Amino acid sequence: MKKMINNIFLSEPAFKPAAEKLLIKNGTVIDTSAEKQYKADIFIVNGRIEKISENIKAEKGCEIIDAKGLYITSGFFDMHVHLREPGYEQAENLVTGTNAAMTGGITSLAAMANTTPCVDNKFILKDIQSRSKELLVNVHQIPAVTLKREGKVLVEMTELFENGALAFSDDGNGIESSETMTGALTYAKMFGTPILVHPEDHSFSEWVMNESFTSTELGMSYLPNIAESINVTRDIEIARYVDGKVHFQHVSAKESVELIRKAKKEKLKVTCEVTPHHFSLTDEKVRTFSTDYKMNPPLRTQEDLDAIHKGLKDGTIDVIATDHAPHPSEKKNVEFDFAPFGVLGLETMFSAGITYLVRSEKLSLMEFLKKITANPRRILNLDADLLKKGKIAELTIFDIDQKWKVDRRKLKSLSINTCFHGETHYGKVRFTINNGKIFRA
Repeated sequence: MKKMINNIFLSEPAFKPAAEKLLIKNGTVIDTSAEKQYKADIFIVNGRIEKISENIKAEKGCEIIDAKGLYITSGFFDMHVHLREPGYEQAENLVTGTNAAMTGGITSLAAMANTTPCVDNKFILKDIQSRSKELLVNVHQIPAVTLKREGKVLVEMTELFENGALAFSDDGNGIESSETMTGALTYAKMFGTPILVHPEDHSFSEWVMNESFTSTELGMSYLPNIAESINVTRDIEIARYVDGKVHFQHVSAKESVELIRKAKKEKLKVTCEVTPHHFSLTDEKVRTFSTDYKMNPPLRTQEDLDAIHKGLKDGTIDVIATDHAPHPSEKKNVEFDFAPFGVLGLETMFSAGITYLVRSEKLSLMEFLKKITANPRRILNLDADLLKKGKIAELTIFDIDQKWKVDRRKLKSLSINTCFHGETHYGKVRFTINNGKIFRA
């Protein structure tokens, strides 16, 4: 497997090993951990940061990246990704998914457990970890909360934690049993890790889009906001009872944002994320009947979108994560009712944020970058202070003004189901550096 990964790695001209000595000159550093911005050069030796200061002189044999007009920050972190391996490799695999991530400026990610077989024991976890060692980005596999993600029997959390689990999630399935959720949060509290929750009441069945005027006009089956907010309410109360950490994935409803805001004011250990499609688009897109707008949770209304923007600005929403969910074309190119839920996100997370949030002044650049760098790392108890001497160089260099057209045919992902196809975005990743490897746009 290692040989195959290296062959694919070397066959991609954009992905190459970095030089032994690498100097990044003339860039603007944004340190989201310290919330500082400054002009500096960065000197990297054998994949580690040797020096960060102004006017560093290039040593003999040193490769130079001129970052004039560009920004440098710690590598992006996506804490909600479906790499589909094992079991659904026709949609994505470890290599293609991490190639896509590196292209999008993502140096680390958290992969969900809804694979076949499900990642619910140490043997599958260790197998994926062993096959992730030579990849372009750091893959943190998140095991399931319950066996087979059925919401009934808890996994061996202690064993999985001792083998590298940062958190646990039944993503794709809401945990219906309050008793099971209470037990999960109680065990996870022992390790200081969060339970990542897919907040959905599955008793609301047979839906394809959001409940709204649009769904009424189109005559399509719908999911109301309450299907999400009911579970958010319950799990906040369980987190209060247990004093455990709960992280709500892909929040989409205005009621959920308000509930989480209130919980944070009460100092409960509650965090949450939103996806790029949920801060960018509304369910009006479903009028096209394109299955690239079919996702779970569904696209909501403008009122929900406004609540998400407010939650991002005031800190209620901690993280932006993609919920990258690739599907092969033959699965998506069917009638809307029969298509699977999910869209790509790894290669457009950054540009969607610049286009829909930063340029519209809903967030500052620093506020946006914190949600894709420092915040997710802190939630998962990882080091967020990466811009220091001696740290492994895990960096993203980008241009916020460069325009580009999203073209599904040019994406690195194995699938093409992006909801941003044909859009002109601002913000382009120019270089991604991680573990001695470098992507050059």
